[in-house]
Amino acid sequence: MAQAVDALRHGWPIRIGDTPVLLPVETASGDAASDHLLVSAARAQTLKLANQRDAADGHSPVLMRAADALDLAAALPVADPALDPVNPLKGPFRAEPLAWLHAAETAMELARIAGILPAFLVDPASGDAPVMLQPDDLELWADPANLRIATRARLPIAAEEEAEIIAFRSPGDMREHVALVLGHRTSERVPLVRLHSECLTGDIFGSLKCDCGPQLDAALAAMSAEASKGGWGVLLYMRQEGRGIGIINKLRAYRLQDEGFDTLEANRRLGLPEEARDFPLAARMLYLMGVGDVRLMTNNLEKVVALEDAGVRVSERVPHELPANPHNRRYLDTKRDRAGHLLA
Repeated sequence: MAQAVDALRHGWPIRIGDTPVLLPVETASGDAASDHLLVSAARAQTLKLANQRDAADGHSPVLMRAADALDLAAALPVADPALDPVNPLKGPFRAEPLAWLHAAETAMELARIAGILPAFLVDPASGDAPVMLQPDDLELWADPANLRIATRARLPIAAEEEAEIIAFRSPGDMREHVALVLGHRTSERVPLVRLHSECLTGDIFGSLKCDCGPQLDAALAAMSAEASKGGWGVLLYMRQEGRGIGIINKLRAYRLQDEGFDTLEANRRLGLPEEARDFPLAARMLYLMGVGDVRLMTNNLEKVVALEDAGVRVSERVPHELPANPHNRRYLDTKRDRAGHLLA
C-alpha cells in the first residue's frame, strides 16, 4: 500500500491482483496512451456515457472506452472537471462491463489516499514496470489497530500552559495524527473531547469559506476553561484534510464551488466521496490513551455513532456551533440540510 500510494503520487503505474496495469492520469508523464480509462461514476455521468446508469456513489469506478487512444494530455481534461469550461467538447465515449470491480474500487481509494484525481489509463502502451498489490491490502493497511503512540511531550500553548501533545502513526502511512491533552488528567472527570480534521486554509490562514479555524480555537478555549475548573480536555487533530480528499482536491472543490456547486456536490463532481474521514481511527487514539468515556464536542451525529460503535462511550454531546459569515453561510447550510449536522 505504501509503495502503491507513493507510485501514484510519482505518476508510476500500479497493478492490483491480476487486473490490467493502471497509470494515474494526473501525475504520470511520458508518451503513454490508451483507449480505455477508469474513471468515477460521477465523472462518467457528467461525460454522458452511453448505457451508463446513475450511481448512488459517485466514487464508484466505471470503465470507459474512447473512440481513439488518448495520451495523457488528452486524458487529463476527461479526468478533471475543473477543466470543463476550457475543454467543453469530449468524446465520444462508451461505458463497458467491468469484470474486476473490487480491484477498481481499490484503485479509486488509492487515488483518494494519494490525493490525486481518481482517473487511470488502463493497460497503457508504456514499458514501466508497475507496483504490485492485492485488493485486500487496502483493508489491512486501513485497520485502526495499526496505529501506535510514537512519542509525547509537554507543550504549553496559548490557550493552556498545562498541556501535553501525543503523536500517533501507522506503518506505511505518512500522516501523523496528534492529540492535545489540556489540564490535568483525572479519572473523576469525563474529558471534553473534540475530533478536529486538519484544515490548512482554515486553521492556519483563517479562511472564511469554512468554520474550521474558529471551531479549533473555540474548542481549545472550552477545554482550557474545563481545566481551570479541575477538569480536562482532549483535542484529536486528525490529518484528514478536506474530509479526507487532501488539500489539492479540496482546492479543486473550491473552484467548483465558485461555479455554483455546494461542498458535497463539488466532491462528488470530482469523483470523490462526500465524506471520507476515518472516525474509527479517532477511537483508536482514545483507546491508546486509555480514554473510554467522553463528552464529545460536535454537531455531527456520525462522529457520535462512529465512536460508540468502536467502543467509546459518549456520555454527552456538547454542541459546537459558531456564528456564520457571508462566505461560509452556504457551507454551513449544506452541513445542516444535506449532511445532517445539528445546526440552527
